[in-house]
Amino acid sequence: MNDSSTHDPGPGGVNPEQDLNAQNLPGQRGDRGETIRVQQGMFGANNGGDTSGYGGLVRGIRMPGPATRPYGGPRSRDAYGEFDEIADELEGALEEQGLVPGEVIEKTVVDRDELTFHIAREHLPQVARTLRDDPALRFEICTGVSGVHYPGDTGRELHAVYHLRSITHNRLIRLEVTAPDRDPHIPSIVSVYPTNDWHERETYDFFGLVFDGHPSLTRIMMPDDWQGHPQRKDYSLGGIPVEYKGAEIPAPDQRRSYS
Repeated sequence: MNDSSTHDPGPGGVNPEQDLNAQNLPGQRGDRGETIRVQQGMFGANNGGDTSGYGGLVRGIRMPGPATRPYGGPRSRDAYGEFDEIADELEGALEEQGLVPGEVIEKTVVDRDELTFHIAREHLPQVARTLRDDPALRFEICTGVSGVHYPGDTGRELHAVYHLRSITHNRLIRLEVTAPDRDPHIPSIVSVYPTNDWHERETYDFFGLVFDGHPSLTRIMMPDDWQGHPQRKDYSLGGIPVEYKGAEIPAPDQRRSYS
């Protein structure tokens, strides 16, 4: 028998019981990881503007947690695989330079057959140079840096993600570096990977990450006098009205919402 009195949806289709237990909902990566926020709805509308039917969705947003040895790898038949080889070579190379790997690599993540090293930002240029120059690593190409903004990830709201490829060994890894909103500085690696020049400018333009040491850190997409960084999640929708056949179409944040 279905007792509807105990499962009556609240405003917007959200079950009050679900709302109270939202923190206990699993994230999309199983039990490991760290939940940084709980999302209600699908598209961020909270004033009745969501007509998709997904307004009652309650979902934990979870970052993947650190992996444990052996890491394996997508092309490895044994438990010890190519990811372990890369990690061993990198940690050994850092030790040869007098660095403590545990202080340089904050965590190593293996998620969906992909390897990511989370690097302390002050060590990023040295790690990048090591990955490029060490014969056993030889990640010759950085295909760019992408910015990500997680307002709920307190103390590390801004993320910079680098994709590195080794042509010599046919391998692909990722580096991830974080910075807080209050101090959005990350060292530039243009001196190591010159092709990152424009990518760092774009990430600065859209997310506000400041790449210290960049040869010319200026906006690349938005006008020089633009205020704010448009791809941050706390950036207002904004816009300008558009005239069309004698009528004026309001900016997106001023258009009619359903209620």
